[in-house]
Amino acid sequence: MGKNIFIAATRQNDGKTVISIGLFLALKKYVDKIGFIKPVGQKYLIVDGKKVDKDAVLLKKICNLEDNLEDMNPVAIEEGFTKNYLENPNKEELVNKILKSYGKISENKDLILIEGTGHAGVGSIFDLNNAEVAKILNAPVIIISIGGIGRPADEISLNLSLFKEKGVKVKGIIINKVQEEKKEIVEKYLNIFFSKMNLKLLGLIPFVPDLTYPNLLQICEVVNGKILAGMNKMNEKIKNVVVGAMTPRHALDHFKPDSLLITPGDREDIILAALSTSIQNLIKGIVLTGDLYPHKTILDLIRKYEFPTIVAPEGTYEVASKINDLVVKLTENDADKIEIAKNLIEKNINIEEILK
Repeated sequence: MGKNIFIAATRQNDGKTVISIGLFLALKKYVDKIGFIKPVGQKYLIVDGKKVDKDAVLLKKICNLEDNLEDMNPVAIEEGFTKNYLENPNKEELVNKILKSYGKISENKDLILIEGTGHAGVGSIFDLNNAEVAKILNAPVIIISIGGIGRPADEISLNLSLFKEKGVKVKGIIINKVQEEKKEIVEKYLNIFFSKMNLKLLGLIPFVPDLTYPNLLQICEVVNGKILAGMNKMNEKIKNVVVGAMTPRHALDHFKPDSLLITPGDREDIILAALSTSIQNLIKGIVLTGDLYPHKTILDLIRKYEFPTIVAPEGTYEVASKINDLVVKLTENDADKIEIAKNLIEKNINIEEILK
């Protein structure tokens, strides 16, 4: 059995999964055999009839891991799990399940990367919060936060108290999504703050807009749409969104490279304006709202040129709101983002300190 590293975060969407994948790939340069486990998962997929956390499925595919998916995520929190647990607590059974899977994953491995779920206290309601799981697996913790100076300092202090209560060692801190122009000053003052707490700042990862851009397939899923054309172009990244509620003349002034047009399906004038810009690589795709379709002649044109087009059932405002609120997650098809994540870790994180 080798070393353990437990990756925790101060809240959701701090970039824990992206950092876990980037760190796993970066560590492969230093460590021969690495394993991965997410003991408790809250967002699962059905794979071969089994419930498995999305992150475990993703990491297995990206990193070509041979381990069994059920062992990579022994406890998947399904609907009704918490209520059932409160009525019939079975902590010992869950702990044994985690330890059994960890034993299989860690066999002949030099290092195990363990991914938590949410902040330190997530899972407390069924007696398996992140601090408790890190204690069970005897794993030192790396806490990820985003910022900023004040916010990460406050949130890490709060999370630290629970890890200390459980007797879990916090190995260091990673600050994610730091504005490039503020990186130097953030590093200076957080080092001062963390040194008082006997914590090490393992690195600051700059904010990279390319990691935040959704592709058309993710947009289609979030608006509950169906693909009308351009199936083979659904991995196209979208950097800007234009709502087509203006005249074509004014719309053309708002079309920028890598844009998505959202417009009612019966606005043929706007749709034709968008199609005319495709050779300039301005509009990458269209979402037709209200479950409306343009005239057959325009539909034929869309299909002939395989222009990425999605039809959504809701109105323009609802569709635009859903896309605006979309939290972009890494997928196995995001080869460019995976490479970015790996490079960010290699350039900005003190790997040697992590491996001490």
